[in-house]
Amino acid sequence: MKNRLPLAAAAAAIALVTPTSGQAADEHNVTSGITTSGAPLALHGVDAVALSLLKAIAPGDANHSVVQDGVAYYFASAESARLFMQAPAKYMPQYGGFCAYAVALGKKFDGDPRFADIVDGKLYLFVNAEIFAEYLKDKANVLAKAEATWPEIQHTPVEDL
Repeated sequence: MKNRLPLAAAAAAIALVTPTSGQAADEHNVTSGITTSGAPLALHGVDAVALSLLKAIAPGDANHSVVQDGVAYYFASAESARLFMQAPAKYMPQYGGFCAYAVALGKKFDGDPRFADIVDGKLYLFVNAEIFAEYLKDKANVLAKAEATWPEIQHTPVEDL
């Protein structure tokens, strides 16, 4: 059964998670009501560079913000913001910051920076510890399924999934 997602427990757990009001209508998971430069906030304000390079949760600061693809990213330092500006795709979370496991199941749920993994230099987020544990059981299959599913749901509003 290596070619199937471990759906039994994980699908039930995913079904119990209600999408938050902090989700964007389409390709970006953002925090509702928190903006900088008129753009919604990504990654719950966590520094994407620190998360991508160190797997460290570093709270970002509005004084070090960068807007990319209409979404604001906060950084803990000017140096982190500079690194991000040089290569944003290197630090931005996959699937717009939505939970990679949920994307594999055709859903868009909040990706929490506390439950993150870096695979082949790419940042993946997960909704909670239980789903992250399920993902760790079969990383390659979950990510392959998410990669195949994302183009189908990327522009679909959260409430339609």
